[in-house]
Amino acid sequence: MVKKAVSVNSIDWSEYFASIKSVCPWSRMYWRRQKIQVVPWRGSKMVQELGDHVARIHIHIHASGRQLCNIHHRMNDTRPHEEWLYSHPQYKGFSTPVPVLIQQNLEVLTKARKQNGVVKQHN
Repeated sequence: MVKKAVSVNSIDWSEYFASIKSVCPWSRMYWRRQKIQVVPWRGSKMVQELGDHVARIHIHIHASGRQLCNIHHRMNDTRPHEEWLYSHPQYKGFSTPVPVLIQQNLEVLTKARKQNGVVKQHN
């Protein structure tokens, strides 16, 4: 248990955002501007509005990829002004180093995708 807590606290998010530039070119800029917040997951009833942040990464250290997927669908259904994504190290590639749910400002994300030539429908 202590080992997992240490590994979560030692994540170099600056390095991570630099490593995903090809798939998320704006994340590093927002991280540097302190517009992305990293917090522990405390359950869906404890989620706060983003306020001045464009995204919030909720670390859910004990969640499986399947659990994250289920939560992300539920959050997208109940919070239509946001887009929720998830990432788990089991998926490799550009995945986060720990299991996370990603809460994003849908309006900011949509503008960024349009500028980058990526269009995604949000239901």
